[in-house]
Amino acid sequence: MHYEQFINIAHETLLSVVLTIGPVLISALVAGLIVGVFQAATSINEATLTFVPKLVIVIIVLSLSAPFMLSTLSGFFAAIFSEIGKVAQ
Repeated sequence: MHYEQFINIAHETLLSVVLTIGPVLISALVAGLIVGVFQAATSINEATLTFVPKLVIVIIVLSLSAPFMLSTLSGFFAAIFSEIGKVAQ
């Protein structure tokens, strides 16, 4: 394999990871930030107040973005397996 192929595979891997996990992480971050500001404003320090909204939002985002995640990962794996086939020749 050439050096450019390794760089291309690494680039595709990182791009697939960011596209797959990005929406879930960003939604959890925004939910945590909103709940944290609410807790700071009201001086409520309840552990379940941070956990439950994040869990609900992550489940909603996962269910809405599951088809996109599946198509992104299946395209990535198809590209990787085709690269493996090229190396074997």
